[in-house]
Amino acid sequence: MTGDSTKPVSIPAELYRRIEEVVKESADFVSVEDYVAFVLREVLADNGKQKGAFNKEEEAEVKRRLKALGYLD
Repeated sequence: MTGDSTKPVSIPAELYRRIEEVVKESADFVSVEDYVAFVLREVLADNGKQKGAFNKEEEAEVKRRLKALGYLD
């Protein structure tokens, strides 16, 4: 983990054991704590990005293509 201060978090023992197995097989993580911190950072980073499937420009392009294919009037 980085030099950040940490706080304890409780997770079910079975989940902890499963994460331990992932960590043992991984070259990227040295501890369960590293893995959990990574996953939580990824989830939090993606949280703001997934408000909608497409931005306005992408949605307009999809509609244009569907119209060209005859699916929209």
